[in-house]
Amino acid sequence: MGRIAVVDDEENIRETVAFALKREGWTVELHADGFDAWEAFRKSPPDLVILDIIMPRVDGLELCRRIRQTSESLPIIFLTSRDDEFDRVLGLELGADDYLCKPFSMRELVARVKVLFRRIAATKAKRETEPGDRIRAGQLELDLQRYEVTWKGERVALTVTEFMMLRALVRHPGHVKTREQLMREGYPYDTYVSDRTVDSHVKRLRRKFEAADPSFDAIETVYGLGYRYGSGEES
Repeated sequence: MGRIAVVDDEENIRETVAFALKREGWTVELHADGFDAWEAFRKSPPDLVILDIIMPRVDGLELCRRIRQTSESLPIIFLTSRDDEFDRVLGLELGADDYLCKPFSMRELVARVKVLFRRIAATKAKRETEPGDRIRAGQLELDLQRYEVTWKGERVALTVTEFMMLRALVRHPGHVKTREQLMREGYPYDTYVSDRTVDSHVKRLRRKFEAADPSFDAIETVYGLGYRYGSGEES
């Protein structure tokens, strides 16, 4: 199975979530605030993090930012009592993979955890069975075995969701991919995410490439339809 960290300052939430996850066979570690969690993660990172936003000392958004500075592949699910689009979008832009607003059902949380673990397993399986281990499009190269991306020879670190969405775009340069199609690539199992979630992931993708190359403009918005990887890119 896997080891899941639950970080929430509400003890009843921690214990209830832990009970539901342990019943499914996962190992669970509990943290009451982001500071203690970060100290533990630095010594031994878990396989998945379930994370509240509002916490003492180090809040969930800051903890997510710190995690993403050291790992782009560790799956993160936000739990928040704030039914606030700004917080949800900000969390996704910081690198969270999914979110749930309190109150939520344990059945839905468990389902989303399973989705993330299955997605990682499916990605590893695809890397092992892909007929070619690299995709190249002009200055961009995706290594499907190592799960790495380079732009003009410089590595760009991506999350699992970002990598899968980028791969979908790059496989068909110049072709429009709708938000629904990108959603299926990033969330390949039966999980609903909104258009804004896809937009947040694409925005973060662009920001990462622009950090490596301020002139990067290869991911184009096709208004009313979706996105495409620019076919006119110089190679």
